[in-house]
Amino acid sequence: MDRKTEVQLSNPPSDVISAVKFGPNSSQFLIASSWDCSVRLYDVVNNSMRQKYMQDAPILDVAFQDAVHTVSGGMDNQLKLHDLNTNAENTIGSHDEPVSCIEYASKVNGIISGSWDKTVRLWDARDRQCVGSYEQTNGKVYSMSVNEEKLVVATSDRKVLIWDLRNMAQYMMRRESSLKYQTRAIRIFPNKEGYVMSSIEGRVAVEYFDQDPEVQKKKFAFKCHRKKENNMEYIYPVNAISFHNIYNTFATGGSDGYVNIWDGFNKKRLCQFHHYDTSIASLSFSSDGSTLAIACSYLDEFEKPPPTPHDPTIYVRYVNEQETKPK
Repeated sequence: MDRKTEVQLSNPPSDVISAVKFGPNSSQFLIASSWDCSVRLYDVVNNSMRQKYMQDAPILDVAFQDAVHTVSGGMDNQLKLHDLNTNAENTIGSHDEPVSCIEYASKVNGIISGSWDKTVRLWDARDRQCVGSYEQTNGKVYSMSVNEEKLVVATSDRKVLIWDLRNMAQYMMRRESSLKYQTRAIRIFPNKEGYVMSSIEGRVAVEYFDQDPEVQKKKFAFKCHRKKENNMEYIYPVNAISFHNIYNTFATGGSDGYVNIWDGFNKKRLCQFHHYDTSIASLSFSSDGSTLAIACSYLDEFEKPPPTPHDPTIYVRYVNEQETKPK
């Protein structure tokens, strides 16, 4: 049976989509969190919403702990654990300000939360206890990424903090962002050699952890998600980054309504998808790299808002090697 390259999911959130994430080792199950206070679980293969649960405030991020548990947080400062089988909800703990980022770290069986209260907190997934609160006094946590033992955190004052989760007493490195403007997203390479970050000013930086001068020579930044019209250059925020786990290539999504796929090691753009109706708010590759979830919603970023902003939508795109494999 022929499968369409791209499918629009039914029953999308009714307000801005804050995150979409595929389940662990799954290209079938996808969660989406939204400012409409909902978390939705989709079966993308059958294009059906399997479950929807509501919370008391807009949700800024959500993550799978395992195949049947999700962790979410948002504007009510609470970190909540939801059991998808029983629909039971438990409060794990809280921050002093909204919870902006959540990651599950399988290496330490811990949940990591980042907040606008300028702290990163580590929670024991079994006991639901906070086992460490790390105030880094570097501004609000804007984006965060975990890969095995490594954690990178991007803050509102353009700092990047790099931790080893096995020893959180002190971060391994503290760097200034190489991008001049506010960070929107940061993600670690699947091969753990470095990270990619994006800013509101249509730029993306590829960075390396190894401080060896020869390795540091390979880092670079590039312009993207821009367009020229009538002798004017329009620059758009790059809101989302997601890595292809097998090829170490990555997708970026911008407020220009485009998704690009890049080969960061060879400094090449591999492809650009068609134009979407509104800003790309979040992206997620499935763990096997076969599927890319694309969340579209207007993020209130333009000086003159569109007369009728498009409704939030989620697309699932079945990508091929030509789009994702380095050439």
